[in-house]
This record gives sequence, structure tokens and C-alpha cells, in this order.
Amino acid sequence: MKKILNAIVLSAIFILLSALPGQTADLENTLYLDLDFGRVVIKMRPDLAPAHVERIKELVRQGFYDGLKFHRVIPDFMAQTGDPTGTGRGGSGRNIFAEFSKTPFECGTVGMARAQDDHSADSQFFICLAPAPYLNGKYTVWGQVTKGMEFVDMIKKGHGRGGMVSNPDTIIRMQVAADVKKDQ
Repeated sequence: MKKILNAIVLSAIFILLSALPGQTADLENTLYLDLDFGRVVIKMRPDLAPAHVERIKELVRQGFYDGLKFHRVIPDFMAQTGDPTGTGRGGSGRNIFAEFSKTPFECGTVGMARAQDDHSADSQFFICLAPAPYLNGKYTVWGQVTKGMEFVDMIKKGHGRGGMVSNPDTIIRMQVAADVKKDQ
């Protein structure tokens, strides 16, 4: 009898907790990044970088990232994409003002790539493959991988210090979760 009562109490607690605000997925601020290996789910962080999140969603909804290469992948550091030229020099043509925060760059953190100018981020972003504390406060954090990090880890790695990849893996498709039909 005591075991049954405990199970009922635990079930009730679970139901109450799942009904709390913030406990359900925010589909408008969730991205699906599909790779050949599987789906990566990214929780976007408009609380940290509202302008970056809005621009990323705009580009995703335009299909900008579909088919783009992971042109720069450095083992034990990061995988970078978002350049339509595949060279690391291209972008969408619109820079975003930096939104630096104290949020640390850890495994699965998604940040914006940029040139030397703090405000030069455009469309290129990277996913950390390991903690990178030397980036903290110097690059904009706009998301976190919540599912599928094992697929990110499978992305083909580059060679040398620059991490440029020959025959790189590509993004099959990126979507805002709120735009996805239930059968996808």
C-alpha cells in the first residue's frame, strides 16, 4: 500500500512540475538542425541575444542554411558553418551588433563567429565540441544543443590549425520547430 501511495504522489508531482511555466518546449525558440547522421535540437536564447536569435530565425525561415557546409571544424574545439561560399569569408550581408554575456562556452554551446571587429557577426555560427572558456565574454552565445550532440560530434573534422575541411558535411535542413508539421 505504501509503494502505491508513493507512486501516486510521485506521479502527481511530475504532473504539477510539467505544468509549470517554462517546463514545456518553446517551439518558437527551438531549432532543428538536420544532418546526414540525425537531428540536432538547439534551444535558442533570446534572453541572452535577442537580435541574434531573431536574425537566425529569419535566415532559417528563408532556407539560408539549408545545404551549407561545416567548412571549419577543429577537433576538441568547434564546428563552424553558415557561410554560403564555404570558405569562411561569406555571409548573408548583414552584420549583427555584439550581444556578449557571461554565459560560458561549454560543450554544445552555440555562438556567432565574427571577424576582429566585435560587431562583425553575420550568418556564420559554431557549435562547441568541448568547453572553450577563452571565448567567454568575447563572442555572442545564442543557443545550446539540447539533443543530438552525438551527431555534432560525428561531423567531419578539418586539418591543421585553421580546421578547414575537405569534402565537408553539410546541413541538410534547418527549421524553427514552431514551423514544423507534426509528421516531420
